[in-house]
Amino acid sequence: MTVSVEDVSSSVVREYLSRKGLKRTIACMDEEHPRTTSSINNRSQLRQLLNIEGLYRNNKAQIPPLKTLLEMIVKHHIEGLKNDQITISKSDSLQSAVSWNADSPAETPTVTSGTETKNNTAFVISKQIKSRSDTREIRPSQSTLTSLLPKTDRAPSLNHTEDPSCDSEAYKHQPLTAALRNNESVLRREAEKTTSTTESTQRTRINRTRRGMIAGPIASTLQEANKKKPNRRLEVRQQLLGGELENKRSSDGLLGTGVHQKTSESGLSEINSADCLRGQRELWSAPDKVQREKSFEKVQQDTLTTTKVKSLARQKVALDVAEMVLDDIDDDEDLRELSRVSFQRAGTERSYTGRPMDQHTATELKVLLLGSSLSCFSVEWRNQGFAFSETHDLRYGIVQKKGGPCGVLASMQAFVLKKLLFENVESSNTGLQRLRPSNTTRRKVLASATAEILWKAGEEKQATIAINSGRNHFTPTGHFKSEGVFEKITCFTVDNIKDLQALLEQHIDQFETGVSGCILLTISAVLSRSIEKVRGDMDVPTATLIGAHSYCTQELVNLFLCGRAVSNVFDDDMELDSGHGNMTLLKGVKGPCDVGLLSLFEHYNICKVGVHLKTPRFPIWVVCSESHFSVLFGLQRELLTNRGLSMEFELYYYDGLANQQEEIRLTVSVGESALRCQDDNTELIPPLEHCIRTRWKNAIVNWNDTEPIL
Repeated sequence: MTVSVEDVSSSVVREYLSRKGLKRTIACMDEEHPRTTSSINNRSQLRQLLNIEGLYRNNKAQIPPLKTLLEMIVKHHIEGLKNDQITISKSDSLQSAVSWNADSPAETPTVTSGTETKNNTAFVISKQIKSRSDTREIRPSQSTLTSLLPKTDRAPSLNHTEDPSCDSEAYKHQPLTAALRNNESVLRREAEKTTSTTESTQRTRINRTRRGMIAGPIASTLQEANKKKPNRRLEVRQQLLGGELENKRSSDGLLGTGVHQKTSESGLSEINSADCLRGQRELWSAPDKVQREKSFEKVQQDTLTTTKVKSLARQKVALDVAEMVLDDIDDDEDLRELSRVSFQRAGTERSYTGRPMDQHTATELKVLLLGSSLSCFSVEWRNQGFAFSETHDLRYGIVQKKGGPCGVLASMQAFVLKKLLFENVESSNTGLQRLRPSNTTRRKVLASATAEILWKAGEEKQATIAINSGRNHFTPTGHFKSEGVFEKITCFTVDNIKDLQALLEQHIDQFETGVSGCILLTISAVLSRSIEKVRGDMDVPTATLIGAHSYCTQELVNLFLCGRAVSNVFDDDMELDSGHGNMTLLKGVKGPCDVGLLSLFEHYNICKVGVHLKTPRFPIWVVCSESHFSVLFGLQRELLTNRGLSMEFELYYYDGLANQQEEIRLTVSVGESALRCQDDNTELIPPLEHCIRTRWKNAIVNWNDTEPIL
């Protein structure tokens, strides 16, 4: 997916506003400049796209660090402008060492291109001379100051010969232009090794590496290679600007003017060649020359290789079609883990065609969920996602902020546990170790559990995912109260489980960390089942899925557990005679379920939970107790098939709303010993124990030094 400059720019602005807490400004921006399907959805991807990973790491080392990417970029360019101004001022003195003669190309000197990353001055001079060479079409094989090269480096010129036994005295009174011809053949060989394209690419990459804009192994390779290369042009500049050459300073003015005038030859002839020869002997030696040339060739090869790698990496950048979530990752391990997942996912992502939500569908959904198109979701629903706990022993647990959507959260928690304990084949851990997953594993398991719920609701034929697109698709009119949820939804329908899984992995951020993740999942489940079938599942078609006080009804919980929004928990259907020959059909659970349910209402003889829910395929139960839903689970599937008269096993309990800080492990005893330990004081028995006894009659529960939940 290609990303436009406008999308990246608007995402940078939104990141700045979000980090500064300017919520009203963001709201105005979203209204006047809505987010598109190509908006960047997190801060890490935005850094990668802008190629400022190195700049970001350098900023973290500052005290105090800048908070926004925009500030980092602005600071970088301000400091770079100052460095460029200093570089230009220092480069004026170097122009005295360069003469430009358009009429005589053989006598035109130029500074050879190098790969030194730390020499700003040499880079500026090379760039200036390069532009002039392009304008005047001067051939690349030019001469340099022979007096600045060691004697062993001087090769015979094609234009004249010289006595190899000649020392510095032989050159003392010769014009400098004649000496410049001596190294023409050497520079011609160096010019043939590289092209102008390589030089331009190399300079750009080197400058970006120096300023921290290129990060990762590519930059490390360039830096290590460049550290080995002697700083030729820096040493030349220091030698030319040294305090020893006092008589040369008067000639610099003539040389600076002579760059654009033919009178430069007279200025060059005034330079004392003996001083240049004396300085160059201190600068270089013959072995350094060989090492320098080899390093020069190696860096050129590395530059070409890394340029190809960078080009391929950019082609793999893919952005999620999701609401922007500005997250910051401080843990290096999680950052590396996320980077691997990001590139793996980018290579397999495909685009899906979605349809925007219309007001008619939104009205029907509101009536089915809330009872009226003028009703709105409570704040408990609007602010609830499927974020996990960071407590070490409870990393598998989904945290509930406030009461209300507990039925949806407990159902999702049950399927997450099923994936972690019994279907996570990638993990080599066993038992309790599986309940301490990494961040990446939790996200994958959450996507897999969501896919199973929606696929079952769609009768394993198709499923629909509701995604917040970040912009309004319709303007509410008539009897419809807007709350900024339904207007922004885009629906994606897929007809196979693999596409469903892939689509959810792309947008899992909206469910896990999004503020309305619980609402999106509920809408997705209803649309996967279809509004008409959900109404047909219920005993009373006018009933709602969200009841009083924003609690989940049994129909909504059954939609998640069984794939059908039936109103009862007993097995199959039941017909009741309502008199006058009329029969009332009560709909129950059609078949065995993967995840079960235990209810305190059965203890009070208000309902009867059937075998399909009481004995599921996996030892995981959603517990309905005191108008609240939580989860009870075991680690061994054998406890579902062991029907012995006496047995003892362990169950674990998790309540996302109870601010749980420790693992709750229960030891359940069934059989003759349980009868002897029965307590006559039933007023202090926790409701959870009553629920357990609806499944294992007369069971005794040991809380193992954990405070019982009353």
